[in-house]
Amino acid sequence: QVQLVESGGGLVQPGGSLRLSCKASGFTFSSYAMSWHRQAPGKERELVAAITSTGLIINYADSVKGRFTISRDNAKNTVYLQMSSLKPEDTAVYYCKADSISYYWGQGTQVTVSS
Repeated sequence: QVQLVESGGGLVQPGGSLRLSCKASGFTFSSYAMSWHRQAPGKERELVAAITSTGLIINYADSVKGRFTISRDNAKNTVYLQMSSLKPEDTAVYYCKADSISYYWGQGTQVTVSS
């Protein structure tokens, strides 16, 4: 059974940091590109960051460049999103996604940036 389980979300003040984790199971994690997406209320889901299966190629949305870092540990079947200098506009549900010949989504974790 394929599972992507996100964790690490929560409430943080502007300027703060959070680290999201996405633990994968049920498929060959090291063969899949992984990405983080987010969806704010009333808005479409958007790509935040992506990393290839080997970790050699990484891309970020312009809105998070220099503040967020995506990484993966293929030995732990986990992808991470380190978020720093958080802004209120980063508030959203964050989802991880696995992509290869098929794709899978996690259930999401809420990130709220507010004072």
